[in-house]
Amino acid sequence: MTKCFPKLTVANAILFFAISAVGQFGQPKSGLQPMRSAVDLIKKQAPLQVNQALLAKISPDEVHLIVSLAKQRAYLMVAEEIVIDSPISSGKRGHSSPSGSMHVMEKDPNHYSSLYGDFVDSSGRIVRAGVSMHIDAAPSGTHFQGAAMKWFMRLTGEGVGMHVGILPGYPASHGCIRMPSDGAKLFYDHVKVGTPVEVQPAFNPVIPSAFEGSRHENFEVTHRDPRLRSG
Repeated sequence: MTKCFPKLTVANAILFFAISAVGQFGQPKSGLQPMRSAVDLIKKQAPLQVNQALLAKISPDEVHLIVSLAKQRAYLMVAEEIVIDSPISSGKRGHSSPSGSMHVMEKDPNHYSSLYGDFVDSSGRIVRAGVSMHIDAAPSGTHFQGAAMKWFMRLTGEGVGMHVGILPGYPASHGCIRMPSDGAKLFYDHVKVGTPVEVQPAFNPVIPSAFEGSRHENFEVTHRDPRLRSG
């Protein structure tokens, strides 16, 4: 019996540490939150909202736009009234969207970026996705294909504009104001070249009760088209 005692002690110690390890590493610590997916972040943005009664009466001559970088929202307005309230994704760190007073310089329903896109071969197959003409060289046998920027409304001479793009729930673009496809189309249809645009670091409007029941349930997040990833 005396000779077996040390062996039992060692075995018990191993068992103790094994159980402790399972308790320590096998279960997540309380208070730790699981990593959120892009879909979770998308769902956090309130969907497009439209005051249909006002929208039916307005003309592009009356409209002005306000973009709130802090709230990640764009507002189509008549005087002080909000007609459309849309989620956006503005420029990420290092590519911040410019702020200040601007105007719509150009409208193009089927615009393509001259800076960001993909390298494709002669058959149209993407060889390298998400490239920048600033830093990337085209592989042999490929050519540049700009990222699609549907319903493009140019705001600056450098190419920053508002257009359809991915909305991950936070600033993610190279400077443009990305919008959901239905929101971009509504804005595009109700502005003209010359429409004033104010991009503000912070704008926190009071959303009127006219929006109640006007949420667009068909809010579309365009995350499936890889060409939009660089917009």
